Amino acid sequence: MSGDSDCTRTSPSAGSPSDNELLPDRPKYVCTLSPDLVTKAREELQEKPEWRLRDVQALRDMVCKDYPSLGTCLDDAFLLRFLRARKFDYDRALQLLVNYHTCRRTWPEVFSNLKPSAIKPVLESGFVTVLPHRDPQGRHVVCIRPDRWTPSNYPITENIRAIYLTLEKLIQSEETQVNGIVILADYKGVSLSKASHFGPFVAKKVIGILQDGFPIRIKAVNIINEPRIFKGIFAIIKPFLKEKIANRFFLHGCDLNSLHQNIPPVILPEEYGGTAGKLDISAWNELLLASEEDFLHDFSELVLQCDSSSHDLLVFV
Repeated sequence: MSGDSDCTRTSPSAGSPSDNELLPDRPKYVCTLSPDLVTKAREELQEKPEWRLRDVQALRDMVCKDYPSLGTCLDDAFLLRFLRARKFDYDRALQLLVNYHTCRRTWPEVFSNLKPSAIKPVLESGFVTVLPHRDPQGRHVVCIRPDRWTPSNYPITENIRAIYLTLEKLIQSEETQVNGIVILADYKGVSLSKASHFGPFVAKKVIGILQDGFPIRIKAVNIINEPRIFKGIFAIIKPFLKEKIANRFFLHGCDLNSLHQNIPPVILPEEYGGTAGKLDISAWNELLLASEEDFLHDFSELVLQCDSSSHDLLVFV
């Protein structure tokens, strides 16, 4: 089967009368990956296009059998995020999905009323944005600038909410699901008093989400302009990092040449020695704020029931 034909496959429920009768409005999956990305997903993620929808159905069945009250979206496209993030290992994808919802339900300060308009002040501050151009590996670069945050204006959890919504928006793209993302964190001007807000409790929560509770592949974390106190910050973070993720941290100090070894100047703004013009946060802010409807569906209010014998979805409201 060719890459083109692979990308026109639709929902596995096409051959299942019970699914069609019970959920006639479930969106049919249509692959948007280019032929090159189909090949990359096969080689790096163990994603076989000819088995893709069978794998999705297998994960859906596991949810209905093991977590019938999870309250999750069961659309093909949504479940694919978790399979890709765990290289189509059913058990690991299921655990990631469960962790995803557990994180959302156990940290109300972050996940209550989570929508772009609610974190507009954070976006306008420039604390987090996404560079307009992808890197040579097709990865978006998420730029985080803690110095743009004034603690007296709002708590650190607002920054976490902004980062989370940014990742939620990015992961809607199948290209990002396959390629992953790169983080660029600029710690210029971060004082000890500001760093103190990122204590062990917050660190453990954030790292837990990024490592085990969100379906995104973080391929590199580039730290620039880190002050001496960053050693203390990293000492708080490191115990919670898995070795694979810890090895993807790159500390560049003020050495832009070192940064350019990881992120080419052609996609970087002038502030980081790049040739892509001044850093402009307006385009990303406008895109995220225009996506309000995408985030109005609160998963914590969903009710999911599955038939214990057939594992078919019966109720999803």
